[in-house]
Amino acid sequence: MKKKSFYNVAVVGAGAIGQYHIKSFRKHPAARIVALAETSPERGREVAGRFGIPDLDTDYRDVLRRAEIDIVSIALPNYLHAPVALAALQAGKHVMLDKPMATNARDAAKLVAEAKRHRRLLMIGQNQRFAPTVQTLKQLVDRGALGEVYHAKAAWLRRSGIPRIGSWFTQKQFAGGGCTYDIGVHVLDQTLYLMGEFEAAAVSAQTYAKFGPRGQGDGSWGKSEIDPRKPFDVDDFSVALIKLRSGRTVLLEASWAAHQRVQSSNGTQLFGTAAGATTHPPRLFRPGRKKYTVEPLPSLPPLVSPDRMVHFINVLLGREQPFVRPEESLAVQKILDAIYLSAATGREVRLR
Repeated sequence: MKKKSFYNVAVVGAGAIGQYHIKSFRKHPAARIVALAETSPERGREVAGRFGIPDLDTDYRDVLRRAEIDIVSIALPNYLHAPVALAALQAGKHVMLDKPMATNARDAAKLVAEAKRHRRLLMIGQNQRFAPTVQTLKQLVDRGALGEVYHAKAAWLRRSGIPRIGSWFTQKQFAGGGCTYDIGVHVLDQTLYLMGEFEAAAVSAQTYAKFGPRGQGDGSWGKSEIDPRKPFDVDDFSVALIKLRSGRTVLLEASWAAHQRVQSSNGTQLFGTAAGATTHPPRLFRPGRKKYTVEPLPSLPPLVSPDRMVHFINVLLGREQPFVRPEESLAVQKILDAIYLSAATGREVRLR
């Protein structure tokens, strides 16, 4: 990839995530947000005006035709991730794509292949692994401070946090899945990154929809339009046991709505032969000389910028190596597929 002194960015989608993309890219002096694509003219005009974006389109394909645009940053409903990203890659653009990568591994694999073919940077917005505490813990794992990490727990559990019942988030045709796609994918990616292994051998899972179909557990996230008449046909709770190729295991839990003590909790717990650790709170557990100790994680320099958009530009400038590789995100997508297949069939799913 030829390096440039600055990169022109077009953001597709002006919802809550799209506005986050805009704010993050604006932090880097080598990023220029020159275009916004948004199907809602009213929302598009409001966001473009607020951030001083010079060009506004209602059709993302108009953005892709512009030769001066280097990067397309996609913040759209899940079912549009793969087709819009594929079109952007085919147009020769670098792509920053919000999670999940796609709604199935077949489409995700097409993105990986297309990025390689056009020699373009494709990165999925797995922001949890960018957190400084996660980067610190990764360095400790790689240095052997935990010994052999043989098991992990990954969980993101909300008591009442369904992202607006009646929005695209709660309809399978647009979202592909529920809490597993929305927040479970974050802690799953974070945990596999910490373990240094993404390929799964088998998945056994169950999903539930106990609150959303009754109109309970609603949250306040997002700016998408809602229609309470639309069916709630995705999961609001899920659990999965993931067996990795090495024989190690990950227990994944995700919920949008559940009766629990706290409003929200998320993080990873690692079980090692020499020590254990958690990301939230950032703690290290290990035997001491006289007693068992629980201590804060040490302060270590971050591996990359904690802001994924800033990191994306740094990669293009040659300052940092890609922190989220598309092959890793494809492996995560395969696990997500297996979770839903296992839940639907009631059987363990074996992956090749």
